Amino acid sequence: MELEVKGKSILVTGAGHGIGNQLCKTLHELGAKVIAVSRNQKPLDELAAECSGIKTIAVDLAKWQETREALKNITFLDALVNSAGVAVIKPFAEMTESDFDHQFNVNFKAIYNLCQFLSPKIRDGGSIVNISSLASMIGIEGHSVYGPTKAALDNFMKNLVLELGPRKIRVNNVNPTVILTRMGRENWSDPAKADPLISRIPLRRFGEVHEVVEPIIFLLSDKSSFINGHCLPLEGGYLTA
Repeated sequence: MELEVKGKSILVTGAGHGIGNQLCKTLHELGAKVIAVSRNQKPLDELAAECSGIKTIAVDLAKWQETREALKNITFLDALVNSAGVAVIKPFAEMTESDFDHQFNVNFKAIYNLCQFLSPKIRDGGSIVNISSLASMIGIEGHSVYGPTKAALDNFMKNLVLELGPRKIRVNNVNPTVILTRMGRENWSDPAKADPLISRIPLRRFGEVHEVVEPIIFLLSDKSSFINGHCLPLEGGYLTA
């Protein structure tokens, strides 16, 4: 797999924390030319200090025109990974308009904007990978907005496959269940909340960050050259239960 990403120019959003951060580090180790994008500069500075040569860009992806301005000097990409996302987990009756707009702006609208703006800069035969969620496929308590944002992303991916197919650009989503990032640990730290979900996962645990990073790298590589338009559940067997 190292040979498949070495030298490739790959932009990763959500690079400040969690899956996106670890993905940047792993891609860097494998010899890729990484462009790391996050809202806050501090974690990007820490990433750049650890991984010499990584280019960083700080921008709030929820802001359409500011995003385009921040990324306007990017001239060429081999791949794009949309990892940035937010989750507001609370009962349906307590969800506010701000909660609603924030999640759709980051989880769907921002990705739409990035793909529209950056896809002309992705080489023919390149790859786009979006981090969706198992919540797009099933109902989960407290996910009445988060789940629909990811369902929209799944459908958008299928439309991108048709739009970008003539250029041989592949587009796929990965759909994890709970992954033990910082956000994942915060949202699922209460055993009363977590244990019922874990009991439905045949492996009886939540996922680790590397268990998302490695499938993403596979989908970025030429080893997945005929995999296109798929949602890949990363859920320890949950959907079989």
